[in-house]
Amino acid sequence: MTKSIHTREQQCLQDLLRKVRAEAGLTQLVVAQRLRLPQSFVSKYESGERMLDVMELRSVCKALGVGFPEFAKRLEKELSHAS
Repeated sequence: MTKSIHTREQQCLQDLLRKVRAEAGLTQLVVAQRLRLPQSFVSKYESGERMLDVMELRSVCKALGVGFPEFAKRLEKELSHAS
């Protein structure tokens, strides 16, 4: 398995994170404030400059107002359509 952050799967994750944030009507700044992190943290994971570990992703889901299992299901659906 490749460790590059420039994979189709990673791009799909980034797209879904942006989409869920937009659906929630949140800005990067609001999400960052909820995470108690700088806005650049959100920008970097959305742009692919930074990868999230599973615990960070869980926290981001909470900040976005979506359950982690629900997000994972949506991601699986997106990945199956991207194949």
